[in-house]
Amino acid sequence: MKPGEKAYKLWIDFGRFGIKKSSVQITKLYKKEDLLNKQVVTVVNFPQKQIANFISECLVLGVVLENNEVILLQPERKAPNGYRIL
Repeated sequence: MKPGEKAYKLWIDFGRFGIKKSSVQITKLYKKEDLLNKQVVTVVNFPQKQIANFISECLVLGVVLENNEVILLQPERKAPNGYRIL
């Protein structure tokens, strides 16, 4: 991570739906190496959003704490990538 970097760029595997990109502001609680192979809960039926020179294709969900730190939402056990959430 570069000094002062506030967001990570993620490439998320959605199984048969391919890879989608997202920008997430989670640098306070997560190191890049903590995110490798981690499953997360996302929303994919939102429009793409340009963040600086990066196009975010999905929204990664998390709990925002009072100090604005974000805890990622994850499945309680391993699930196939790209499956729908209810």
